[in-house]
Amino acid sequence: MALRWTLVLLLMQLSGYFRSGTCGKVLVWPTEYSHWMNMKTILDKLVQRGHEVTVLASSASVAIDPSKTSAIKFEVFPTSLSKDDVDSSFKKLFYTATYNPSKDTFWSRVSQMEEIMWGFSEVVRKVCKDAVLNKKLMTKLQESKFDVLLGDAIGFCSELVAEILKIPLVYSLRFSPGSVLEKNGGGLLLPPSYVPVVTSELSDQMSFIERVKNMIYALYYEFWFQGYNVKKWDQLYLEALGRSTTVYESMKKADMWLIRNYWDFDFPHPFLPNFDFIGGHHCKPAKPLPKEMEDFVQSSGENGVVVFSLGSIINNITEERANVIASALAQIPQKVLWRFDGKKPDTLGPNTRLYKWLPQNDILGHPKTKAFITHGGANGIYEAIYHGVPMVGIPLFADQPDNVAHMKAKGAAVRVDFNTLSSTDLLNALKTVINDPMYKENAMKLSRIHHDQPMKPLDRAIFWIEFVMRHKGAKHLRVAAHDLTWFQYHSLDVIGFLLACVATAIFIFTKCCLFFWRMFATAGKKEKRE
Repeated sequence: MALRWTLVLLLMQLSGYFRSGTCGKVLVWPTEYSHWMNMKTILDKLVQRGHEVTVLASSASVAIDPSKTSAIKFEVFPTSLSKDDVDSSFKKLFYTATYNPSKDTFWSRVSQMEEIMWGFSEVVRKVCKDAVLNKKLMTKLQESKFDVLLGDAIGFCSELVAEILKIPLVYSLRFSPGSVLEKNGGGLLLPPSYVPVVTSELSDQMSFIERVKNMIYALYYEFWFQGYNVKKWDQLYLEALGRSTTVYESMKKADMWLIRNYWDFDFPHPFLPNFDFIGGHHCKPAKPLPKEMEDFVQSSGENGVVVFSLGSIINNITEERANVIASALAQIPQKVLWRFDGKKPDTLGPNTRLYKWLPQNDILGHPKTKAFITHGGANGIYEAIYHGVPMVGIPLFADQPDNVAHMKAKGAAVRVDFNTLSSTDLLNALKTVINDPMYKENAMKLSRIHHDQPMKPLDRAIFWIEFVMRHKGAKHLRVAAHDLTWFQYHSLDVIGFLLACVATAIFIFTKCCLFFWRMFATAGKKEKRE
């Protein structure tokens, strides 16, 4: 009897897989660091649903470890770069942005971001070249008959691999600077009159002067900003495909864009059928803390705890900054769990405990957590939203200032500057978000919005990937705007034609009026002479 029921349950499970269109073959072109963490959440879920997932990883990959036991398969290909080359080049850019930031103006920050993106782009391009020009690798992948390719749009190449293999493409993306990829590659319409440019740190409630700034920022990103050496990428695509094309032309062929955002985080703006939000897809209910950590949290009593992390990349800071921060933390009644991997600060208080690693999601979900000190990374902010925890933002680089600005605009965070930060600044910010109930109320409001969805973000991501697999693409969701030239898209040809028609009508009408006026004038003169 037990065996019979086991077989019945197994058959039901398998039938569920087949009904939902699973058991397909998914190829993955990943991106490093937190981007890989985001994507792996989706891959683990795909594996659970019976898919065969293969990650295309270079031998120089930093975040991806193929040696770890996993149901995910890895296709490792050789590259001219080493792990140290990749890791040092990325971290050099990140540390430069953190400790030698440009002056606090939009133009200087964007200029520095452009430099970071060019460095990132060059590393990814070299890895991409080693992959797509590896004929043995490409032949093996073609013979594997994959059903879909999942790639992170911020790192080019997935669209090229998908085109070579002739398989549908699904993008995962948090954002691109100025939304240049979403607009030029995805066709997304973002009116600057009420949609703040990404990295502008503006909200959708803009004054006239702010709308002027936003328009200038939008024009800058559209016509001058070069986050990638597009000419080199276009040349690589030409070399790999044997025909002239561009990066953006290849991106336009993507079947689906899964944006790691949602209306709890972002401001409302137009959307397209082949775009969907999956923000917070990595978040989950809190699990019990390790005993030693739980005991420390419980020892805080009614005051509760504060969680402090600057993310997975910047795990160490200068002694001077560390002492400033530790001094502020020592003055609050709460216990503090600080993710820190450096020399113990001299000003560290007895209420603060240092950890090289923290189960961040689980601590943020603990009922005793009162505030979250964060660098403003999207993953951490979403975990805080998920659990309804108010924030103190200390943004460092990239999208972090903009992320914190969004939380500040929504009343769930206070921002302080990392390089000018004093102990008093941090202390006052912490007292504000902990003692002013407005911040907790707003954080809980965002949490309720996040949880009140017809489908969980991760389930939505899986649905669309399986949808593309079932229908062998999703071209029916792709807007025709991709097939238009820039002047057709803006209807300049239609406007020109209509203006020509109006001008012609005016010309003919004027000519007729002049003709009749002359005819009547001539007739009048003739009558006078008679």
